[in-house]
Amino acid sequence: MRRHKKEIIEQNVIDNLLRSATVGRLGTKGKDGYPRIKPLNFACADHALYFHSAKEGEKIDDILRDSRVCFEVDLPIAYVKGSQEDPCNASYLYQSVIIYGKAALVHDKVERRKALSELMRKYQPGGGYGEFLDAKLAITAVVRIDIETMTGKEDLGTGVLRDNVLAGLQAGKPLPMEMQGDEG
Repeated sequence: MRRHKKEIIEQNVIDNLLRSATVGRLGTKGKDGYPRIKPLNFACADHALYFHSAKEGEKIDDILRDSRVCFEVDLPIAYVKGSQEDPCNASYLYQSVIIYGKAALVHDKVERRKALSELMRKYQPGGGYGEFLDAKLAITAVVRIDIETMTGKEDLGTGVLRDNVLAGLQAGKPLPMEMQGDEG
């Protein structure tokens, strides 16, 4: 990371971001050598990341060809408005996580059900869903990414701007917040 002062060093902040982010982006290498990025839903458990997919398609083909993947999530925190005097003061405050690891199809039935249960708990935390049907499990791929490296990065501003951002987060303000550039 070029700007180490932006690195998130508290693991709980990274974990919270992974729990709260609803969409992540999977990076694979396509058969033509070009990078591919796919947005998807995901859940984390046991130092791994899980997602489900159709059993066939570009994403699965890429993983079977080269298991090395990258995964990214981000959370836009606040838009800082530019001013008449200096529009270049406009910026976005954020948190993000980038993960590198190896992806593999999960064949173990217990692990597959556990991964799908983690996804349901994340996206439907109130419950109200039943057991996974064998017919659906038969047509669903579950993929595990074994995390090798994980880096968090954030820019929450400085000075008064940072204080206001942190107060807004603490108060549960909807994201992204809108801030004035002169708050810093």
